[in-house]
Amino acid sequence: MSGVSKHLRHAAVGAAALAAFGIGASANAETNLAGKTIQWTIPFSETGGSAKWANFFAPLLGEALPGSPKVVVRFMPGAGSTKGANWFQKQKNGDGTVMFGSSGSTQFPYLLGDPRVRYEYKDWKPVMATGTGGVAYLPAKLGGKFDGSANKLKGEKFIYGSQGATRLDLVPILAWKMLGLNVEPVFGIKSRGAGRLMFERGEANIDYQTSSAYLKSVVPLVKDGKAVPMMTWGSLDSAGNIVRDPTFPDIPTFIALAAHCQTSIRSLPSMVSCAAPYGFARSAMLPDVTVEYGENSENPLFSQTKITGSFHRVETFNASHSTPWLAAPSPKKATPTAPLPSS
Repeated sequence: MSGVSKHLRHAAVGAAALAAFGIGASANAETNLAGKTIQWTIPFSETGGSAKWANFFAPLLGEALPGSPKVVVRFMPGAGSTKGANWFQKQKNGDGTVMFGSSGSTQFPYLLGDPRVRYEYKDWKPVMATGTGGVAYLPAKLGGKFDGSANKLKGEKFIYGSQGATRLDLVPILAWKMLGLNVEPVFGIKSRGAGRLMFERGEANIDYQTSSAYLKSVVPLVKDGKAVPMMTWGSLDSAGNIVRDPTFPDIPTFIALAAHCQTSIRSLPSMVSCAAPYGFARSAMLPDVTVEYGENSENPLFSQTKITGSFHRVETFNASHSTPWLAAPSPKKATPTAPLPSS
């Protein structure tokens, strides 16, 4: 396995899949991006998990794309990513140098019919998708009441800095509700990084960050005794069971907390447990262009990838695994049909 392939395999938090699409008018033509600069737009601020994800992958993606172009990350925060996604929808250049970073906060408004959405995933061409997890956490004072269940926290009033009701934030908000916690979201922040800063300033007393942002910005708070991890969404084992996230093996999952919950949650939709392992795919997208990246390229990013269905599922292959992963919103349920990669 090449160095680039190893980096791409192990850098993504949790289970990951890389996706590339042959998207040209000519199936045999292959674009050469040598000497070009790809503008990769992230629809959040430079303080969040998507920024960390993009800045990590940008040089690796540049090495992997045909011609090894330079990949430059730019940020366009606003409306919880809708501003950037709407802008990207209007881009028509066909030379493959405009790219966009989608996330759960971009997918949920699309799926939920947010009236501000002016973008259409079916018009976009995925280049890469990586799965990610996340961690909910508490300030040290409230963390002292956390005993592996949420029962002692039910008398507290929590404030949570949220990007909006139709963003990725709806998953932790629903999870806390299912645990019987009184969490009041304050909507309107531009990124999860801004939510973390609210937490650090004492303006919020509960927060959630995706894995990359948690590792970079919250683990230092935990080490300094300023934050206490509460739960992750977990990961799937080879049998499809939700188990502890291998990135955070010492942090319990939402399912584990729910098992000890004194509030009856069985009648509520178990959206978190169903959606979380699949729904947090960050995806690098291209507009509806006429270039060919080469599905059969020898480059490790593309060589073991093929497309199935109509933009519902991406399958990556290696010597021993065949695992489909959700790479973009789909009205169909994405269900693993084979064991997860072991690393």
